[in-house]
Amino acid sequence: MVPATSSTGRPLRILMTKVGLDGHDRGAKVVARCLRDAGMEVIYTGLHRRPEQVVLAAIQEDVDIIGISVLSGAHLTLVRRILEQLRQAGAEDIIVVVGGVIPDEDVPALLNMGVARVFSQETSVDVLPHELHKLARDRTLI
Repeated sequence: MVPATSSTGRPLRILMTKVGLDGHDRGAKVVARCLRDAGMEVIYTGLHRRPEQVVLAAIQEDVDIIGISVLSGAHLTLVRRILEQLRQAGAEDIIVVVGGVIPDEDVPALLNMGVARVFSQETSVDVLPHELHKLARDRTLI
């Protein structure tokens, strides 16, 4: 098991979300379970969330990382809005990762926006706890 505690001594808190009209959440639920099994606290927002709802939930839940699952093709617009909302709320310290069906040519744009990591649908769930732990450690959250 990957160590999953933050600098506060609590487990890493991850907000998993599905934004926009994307109606398929099996992958997000599998990821959420994997992270829980690794000792992380996972809050799942459910389907059809607006960027504003995601940011509000992330702040209210005091999360370390937001995981955005997108299969609909609207990732650039939706992620940009989430990152803008985080900045406006003064919560840009929350790490944002994106996964799902993301064309390779869109990855640089997401990273340039401020996304910490983009996971393809080929990424094994077994590596996710380690990768999120590393991102948190690199940002000195743990």
